[in-house]
Order: sequence, then C-alpha cells, then structure tokens
Amino acid sequence: MAVPKKRTGASAQGHRRANWKATVPETTICKNCGEIILTHTVCEACGQYKGKVVSRKAEGFVEEAEAKKPAKKAKTTKKAKVEEPVAQTVENTEVKEETTAEATEENKEEKTEE
Repeated sequence: MAVPKKRTGASAQGHRRANWKATVPETTICKNCGEIILTHTVCEACGQYKGKVVSRKAEGFVEEAEAKKPAKKAKTTKKAKVEEPVAQTVENTEVKEETTAEATEENKEEKTEE
C-alpha cells in the first residue's frame, strides 16, 4: 500500500477540493397534476411517470400480479400431485389391515389345533 512521504499542505488540499461544488437538482413539472418533480422520477403527488400510471397513488392503477395471473390449470396439477401419495398410503394401509386380519385368523386356527 502506498504511503505518502510527507503530509499534504492545507493549500494543496484546498486546491484539490475547490471542485467540490453542490449542484441544483434538475426539476420538471408533472404533466398530470402540475407538481414540481425531479427529472426521470415518478410524481409523488399523482403517481404517474411520462403520462403512464405506475404507482398505487394513481387512479386506474393495476398491479402486474393481478394483470398477469397464472392460469388455474397450474393449481389443479399441484393438487393432483398431492392427492396421488395420499391414495397410495390409503392402499398400503388397506393391505396392512388385510394381512393383520389374515394373521389373526391363522393364530386362532393354530390355537384351536393345539
């Protein structure tokens, strides 16, 4: 890392900082409501940008999520996927119940034979 050999003098520092000037931000007038706004920004009063509705404050605003809702078919496929494993588990439990019922009958027959 570079380290200066000597301290910078106040005069040299002042010359370097002479170009640090505050500037007045550029403003325009909103075409819809007449408010003074910063350039290239949405109007805080009416919610429009270049004559288009882009903010919730504006009348007639429609969110992108509402405008572009996915088809309901996608939701039904998810439900079908959920139902399949449930059906399999029901079948498995029925099979288990049958096997336990058969086993208990066999046990009863063995006891009676003894």
